[in-house]
Amino acid sequence: MSKRVRGKAPGPAPSRSGSPTRARSRRSLGSAAALLVAASTLAACGGDSGGASTLTWYINPDSGGQVEIASRCTDAAGGAYTIETAQLPRESAQQREQLIRRLAAEDSSIDIISLDPPYIPEFAEAGFLAPVPEDVAERVTEDVVQSAIDGATWNDQLVAVPFWANTQLLWYKKSVAEAAGLDMEQPVTWEQLVQAAEDQDTQIAAQGIRAEALTVWLNALIESAGGSIIEETADDPQDIQLGLESDAAEQAGEVMRAVSAVGGPAFTTAGEDANVTDFEEGDAGFMVNWPFVWGRALSAVEAGTLEASVPEDYGWALYPRVVEDEPSAPPYGGINLGIGAFSENVDGAFEAAECIVSEENQAYYFTTNGNPASKASVYDDPEVIEVFPQAPVIRESLELAAPRPLTVYYSEVSGALQRVYHPATAIDPASTGQAASELISAVLRGEQLL
Repeated sequence: MSKRVRGKAPGPAPSRSGSPTRARSRRSLGSAAALLVAASTLAACGGDSGGASTLTWYINPDSGGQVEIASRCTDAAGGAYTIETAQLPRESAQQREQLIRRLAAEDSSIDIISLDPPYIPEFAEAGFLAPVPEDVAERVTEDVVQSAIDGATWNDQLVAVPFWANTQLLWYKKSVAEAAGLDMEQPVTWEQLVQAAEDQDTQIAAQGIRAEALTVWLNALIESAGGSIIEETADDPQDIQLGLESDAAEQAGEVMRAVSAVGGPAFTTAGEDANVTDFEEGDAGFMVNWPFVWGRALSAVEAGTLEASVPEDYGWALYPRVVEDEPSAPPYGGINLGIGAFSENVDGAFEAAECIVSEENQAYYFTTNGNPASKASVYDDPEVIEVFPQAPVIRESLELAAPRPLTVYYSEVSGALQRVYHPATAIDPASTGQAASELISAVLRGEQLL
């Protein structure tokens, strides 16, 4: 058995080894169409080009930032290699499916992968990721926020290179918080927010939709209460110990049900984008969401579709607490870089990955594409702070954040949680966790399908 231990320094990987990415700054909105590589380029791209190795980096859709970074690192390589990019599908689950199929066939054209953290244990355990050399592990974890290290680690070994790290903040209307008498300079609890929403006749925007966003919310609540969805992982799925019948899980269920009561009529179908619309249009006075909220508001003001007074009323703080005297454990997301185990140039791919995740490139990616850095020092960059005044709170949140369950069976676990915990309005804190545990166990034993 193995158990995630926060703060443990990762070693080299053994020989055989989980957003929201829509944020963009006001300076990059026109670049996506020109820079993104069409999905049809996913055919094998490896090979020689004038004696230099060609590395193919499979990227998730963004506003062109990864293509620009690939170009920068190609130039920096001085002819040693060229980085080409191939775009993966937009949905995370489709990215996973496509990559697993190709890596299972030992596709040597996959050199570098922009990989969603929840799927990293599955890829590592299957032997799809090249082992991270010890010296590389030491360099790429230096000055990196702890949640990003945790999200790139499996079985106490670093198996991917931290790239960018995402987290959710508590967004609030300053006018509403002031009217409710909340001191937002101090930590606030979900209970306080629900009471404030009731008193001010406003809503709390949270992700009540039956989707991955619901798992993200549930996981953050359970972790904030001191528990974990998976308390002990194991090679045999029948030996996995779930924490869904704990006091922490019961507290999480109570929060979800209470928030759903002040979440508005569309709460059970609301994801991140719908939440922002509610927040912008004034229906919600409080919201938990990713940093893309800020760039979207500023872009809308520039486009003339949103009054400037709206983002001027925005405030931001750390994720709400479940337990009054215990720090919250905000959601962790982002992207890490895996190196394909069947690449014909593993050493070159790791060298390229180190260039990709440099402090300079992470700062560029943050300010132009709105994707926060995994390196803590980036948050001290004056340009970063100018574009994202929330930067200090984002860094603090990332230091507290907790990854979603680290397991090779993540897809099954998340799918079962979405089925049982939706709709949040029907949650029974005393019994829903047990129902979820029973479904997950049945699925892992092969007795039931999702």
